[in-house]
Amino acid sequence: MSVLLQFMYSFFATIGFAIYFGAPVNSIIPSGISGGASWSLYYIMFSILNDKILATFMGAFLVGTLGEALAIKYKKPATVFITPGIVPLVPGAGMYYTMSYLVGRNFNKAINAGTEVFFMAAAIAMGIIVSTIFTRTIRRFKRQN
Repeated sequence: MSVLLQFMYSFFATIGFAIYFGAPVNSIIPSGISGGASWSLYYIMFSILNDKILATFMGAFLVGTLGEALAIKYKKPATVFITPGIVPLVPGAGMYYTMSYLVGRNFNKAINAGTEVFFMAAAIAMGIIVSTIFTRTIRRFKRQN
C-alpha cells in the first residue's frame, strides 16, 4: 500500500478520534495531519528497518514535536494535538492478540505478543517525552539568544 494511502487512512482516523475526544474545531485538521504524518513515518521506517519499536518511537517523536509546534501556533495545550495524533500508533491489534492467546491458553505466544505491545507502548511514551524535552530545550535556547 502506498504511503499516500496510509497517510489518508490515518489522517481520517485521527480526525475521527479528535472529534470523539472533543477537540476544538480549529485543531481537528492539524491533529489529523499530525496523526497522518506520524503513521506515514512509522510505515516508512518499519519498511526500512523492520523494527516496530524503533519505528513507533520515531512516529511518536514526530507526533510530539508536531504537537508542541501546533500548540504554539494555535495557542492550545499540546495534548489537544498529541492525544489524537498517537492513536494510529497504538498497538491495538497486538493487545487483541495477546488477550486472544491468553484465552486460548497459548501462553508462549501471549508472552511474545504482550512483550512487543509493552515495548511499543513504552516507545510511544518515550517518543513523546523526548520530543517535549527537545522542543522545550530549543525554545529555551532561542529565548536566551
